[in-house]
Formats: sequence, structure tokens, C-alpha cells
Amino acid sequence: MDTEDARALDAQSWAAKLLRDLGADVSVPPAGPSGHPALSWAECGAMALTGHRDGPPLMCPVPLAACADGALLALAAIAQAPDGVLPRGGGLLAERAAMTGLARSGRVSPGGGCRLLDCADGRIALTLARAHDWEALPAFLGEKWHGPDSGASEGGWRAVAKAVSAVPVEDLIERGRLLSLAIAAERLPAKRTPGWFAIDCERRAAPLSLGARPLVVDLSALWAGPLCTQLLGLLGARVVKVESPGRLDGARAGNQAFFDLLNRGKSTLMLDLDTMSGRDQLRRLLARADIVVEASRPRALEQLGIDASEFCADGRALTWISLTGHGRAAPEGDWIAFGDDAGVAAGLATVMRHATGEPVFCGDAIGDPMAGMHAALAAWWSHRHGGTRRISLSLADVVGHCVDWSGPLDPVTLRERQARWNAVLRDAGGTVNPPTMRAGAAPKSGTRGFVYDPGESRPA
Repeated sequence: MDTEDARALDAQSWAAKLLRDLGADVSVPPAGPSGHPALSWAECGAMALTGHRDGPPLMCPVPLAACADGALLALAAIAQAPDGVLPRGGGLLAERAAMTGLARSGRVSPGGGCRLLDCADGRIALTLARAHDWEALPAFLGEKWHGPDSGASEGGWRAVAKAVSAVPVEDLIERGRLLSLAIAAERLPAKRTPGWFAIDCERRAAPLSLGARPLVVDLSALWAGPLCTQLLGLLGARVVKVESPGRLDGARAGNQAFFDLLNRGKSTLMLDLDTMSGRDQLRRLLARADIVVEASRPRALEQLGIDASEFCADGRALTWISLTGHGRAAPEGDWIAFGDDAGVAAGLATVMRHATGEPVFCGDAIGDPMAGMHAALAAWWSHRHGGTRRISLSLADVVGHCVDWSGPLDPVTLRERQARWNAVLRDAGGTVNPPTMRAGAAPKSGTRGFVYDPGESRPA
């Protein structure tokens, strides 16, 4: 076994690092039987999603599964959660794929909405997951666009690939971001943020009662935010999921079982946020929250008249979690990202290119579950720690922090590490598990109706 790597890059080491970053003086529980990051990657199901469809699953020389395991080890330590309350973090990386039958496909993400495309001087990851993404292609590609009028199709993707092949990466990145497309360059970032989270609006506040179940208001959608609040619910929080008839969670249009899993045990509050009445109800609910989780660009809540700093200034304990694609600061705060392109922005496709000779996607929308797990850790720590603060996490930075933690990222080092980790897996029997889901992961209904009474001290 590669004991040096195992000691430095296992789940317990990552958990201990996260707790140090937060300033939490708690011990880390055992990580489980796997130990080595290569075995964690093979066991969690994400390795089966990495590589070409007609080739073998590929080892990632960055300890992604170990970092996922470590995030929930750290969360269990802070929450003093008994064994079995929280799932194993690595298994959450491939849970959606298990429910939807996704498979590895090289330069095409398992979900099919993101692709790695050759350009004039490099590669980009481009996600076209929404109808209006395809409608933006004439403006994005100009006279080079000769594809179908609307809708995703293989013919449409071929036309996109042809159109971008003669355009420099930076031109595509600039134009795509102006059009709110989820786009990233396939390269290692030249500059990283100093950590996996950032805190602002931090203030002292009245002491909170740790015996009470915290009220979590979930304003997020899709995967990262709902996973964060679902994990908080497993720890005993009361979670209210807020949607608007004109802004339903986009995950409702996907796999129903996966949507139900992420929102199991939550109350659902439908508010028409296009009306003053709906916005007033939301403000009253936020004024009673212990934890707020939102996953939109900063301007989205500003357009609703919601300012986190206003709630952070009212003298009570409050944790406000802000999940973004690339961060809140300008210009990154206006950039769109989904889990697959965020992983490429973090450098994962480049890591795989250095290790194997060709860029491929790692796992399924890896930025989403990674960010959701780390956001849950930050939220629970902040709540237990007391005070008022907004904590910002981005999909690209959470994954990127794990990439950077793994050590040197030059091609020689990554090839050698991948070879060592492949040897560890072979010595352990060579088994690569398919994606799996948690026991009882397909409930009949994940959320229940909820009528909010502004006069209540807390929703039931």
C-alpha cells in the first residue's frame, strides 16, 4: 500500500484540516475501513463514472472521495452525531447517477449537459442544460453558428463543437459569461481563493439555545443547496423549502426519486415572490430563521429586496449560507456554474489530462455534492458556534481546494501518483463499485405541504 499518500490524503486528514480551518476544537472519528484514497474512489461509485464509455473506469489522482468522506466525518464530529445518522460522504458523489442510470462518457458529462470542446488554443467546458442556453447560441457564436434553431441534440452539439474549434478560449469565456452561459476553461486556475469558504457580516449576537432544533430556511434549488439542507435535517434541524410558482426548483423536472431524496423530511412553502405579499411573507420567515441557505447569484435576491446583511444586523444569532458557482465578489458573482463545469474550472479535467493524456470528466456534476456537504459542515459549525455571519462557498472553490490539497499538480507527479494508486487498487482486488444509493433512497414523497402562519414563533 502507498502508505505515504494514505496518511497524507485520507478522509481523517481532510476532516482534521476542515475542523482546523473552522477553528473547531473537536476530535475526528475513525474514517472507516477503506483508508486509502484510491480505495475510497473505487468504492464510492464515482470512479465508474470517470473515463470513456468503451474504456475502463479511471483512477483520479486527487482524493475526491476521501474529501467527501472527510467533510461528513467533520460534520459528525461537530454535531456529535451517532453512527448511522449521516451517510458516508463518498457515496453521495454517485447517488444521482445510481438513480438515473448515468454512465461515464469521456468528454461528455454523465448527465449529457456539459461537454469538453476543443478550441483554437485550448479547451472549454460548456454546459447547455437549459432551453435558453441553446437560444443564446446565435449571440454566443455569431456567424460561426450554423446549428438547429432550438433544442439539445447530437447534431446541435456537433455544430457547437465545429463553431468553437476556431475561436480562442478567452473570447469564448468572455462572451459566454456575458450571456450567462455556464462555461469554464480546461486548465489549472492561475489563482486560488485562500480557503474553501469565506465569512463576512460576522457579528456577536445574543446567545442561542443549543437544545432547540434550528429552523433552516432553504431558498436553494437543484443539488448542492438541497443536499446541504437535507444533511442538516438528518441532524435534527427543521427545514422549510421555499419555492415560488414562477421559480420552482428546476430539479422537479428531473428524476423524481432523486428530488424526493434531497427534499425528504422538509416542509414546503409556496410563496409568490412576484408579489409584495409573497416577499413580505418571505421576509417574516427569514426573520425567524436560525440558518438560511441560498444558491443564487447575489443580484437575484437583491432583485427581491432581500439583503443578507440586513438580517445579519438585527442582533440575533443567524447563519446565512451563500452557495455560488465561482464566488460572490465581482466579476465572479455574475458567473453561472453547474457541477460539471465547476469541476473543470477547479482543474479536474486538467488533472486527468496530465495523468492520462486526455481530459475527461470526473464523476457526475462533482461540484454539487462536494459543495453541498461542505456547506452543511460550515452551517452546523456556525450555528453551534453562535453569533451571526454569512458564509460564502462556491462549487469551483470547494473542489479546487481539494485539488490543491492533494499536492503538486505537474504531469509527472500526477502520472506517478495515479500509477501508485492503481497498484493499491489492484493489490486490494481491483473492484470498482457501480454507483449506488442510500438505503431507502426512493421515498414516495420527499416533501410535505406547509401553510405558514406569520404569527407562529417557529414553523412546526
